Amino acid sequence: MAPQPPFPPGTRVLITGTAGFIGYHLARVLLTEGFRVHGFDGMTDYYDVSLKRRRHAMLFQTEGFSASEAMLEDFASLQAVAADFAPDVIVHLAAQAGVRYSLENPRAYIDSNLVGTFNVMELARELEIAHLLMASTSSVYGANAQMPYAETQKADLPLTLYAATKKAAEAMSHSYAHLWSIPTTMFRFFTVYGPWGRPDMALFKFVDAMTKGEAIDVYNHGEMWRDFTYVDDLVRAIRLLIDVVPERPESADKIEPGDSLSPVAPWRVVNIGNSDKVRLTDFIDAIEAELGVKAQRNLMDMQKGDVPATWADATLLQQLTDYRPKTDIASGIAQFVSWYQDWAETR
Repeated sequence: MAPQPPFPPGTRVLITGTAGFIGYHLARVLLTEGFRVHGFDGMTDYYDVSLKRRRHAMLFQTEGFSASEAMLEDFASLQAVAADFAPDVIVHLAAQAGVRYSLENPRAYIDSNLVGTFNVMELARELEIAHLLMASTSSVYGANAQMPYAETQKADLPLTLYAATKKAAEAMSHSYAHLWSIPTTMFRFFTVYGPWGRPDMALFKFVDAMTKGEAIDVYNHGEMWRDFTYVDDLVRAIRLLIDVVPERPESADKIEPGDSLSPVAPWRVVNIGNSDKVRLTDFIDAIEAELGVKAQRNLMDMQKGDVPATWADATLLQQLTDYRPKTDIASGIAQFVSWYQDWAETR
């Protein structure tokens, strides 16, 4: 029988995407607490695979970590891993990421974010997993102009295929939670940044270019706002949410105000954000202050599919876990720059 929350040390957690930015950090936290972690990662070449392999190499130095390399679309490989590892909890983080790349290679998003996610849900159904947690994105709010974004608001107008596949994954997971009583938590991430981040993300690109004396592309002339969320805060929130297993409510009137818990399924969606929108120009100013370098700013129009602002209402996260992200951008940027400078010397 699967352990009941709070999950004790020794609980087996299958994490998809452990060679990725967020998956690496989450695995490290769980291993520190004595969890058994098995990673599942396709090692795709969307960005430098050597960075992914270095993350995995560090995780392999910790007792309790094991991993498999295969694509999520390969259901037989997922089943083989499950037969050997027998997870109690699944945290599904692997996906084809990137709003802009979805304009160039849309099929990759269908394969990974829809087919791959379906396979993870099928695995959770077969194993009767104690808790399935899956990553979504603030991009699902799309054309919704009401901010800060709350989980109970409608999110039916995605502006990119990336956002559409993530919204579809939320809908698919709700149906499975309802049909098969799979306790499921979806979390919507807001502009995550920090050490070991992805090279295609703004902070990495800005620091890399500015260090080399190159210009940076600043979209919408810097008049954009983002809810920047430091990665350590994000994975701490995920860790706490693992223990908050949704239960199917007896009736809709039993659901607390502001809770996104489904009235017909053990399913919930939770924002994980810093609850503070920061203007892009101010973000770049903070990078300049940390590096001691003035950025050469290539001011550009808004990119297709982008949104001018994101801003999380993290009230539900705090109600469920008594925690909310709190790292300010100056501190977070300083941590990233310190890591980047060490990494750049050894790559």
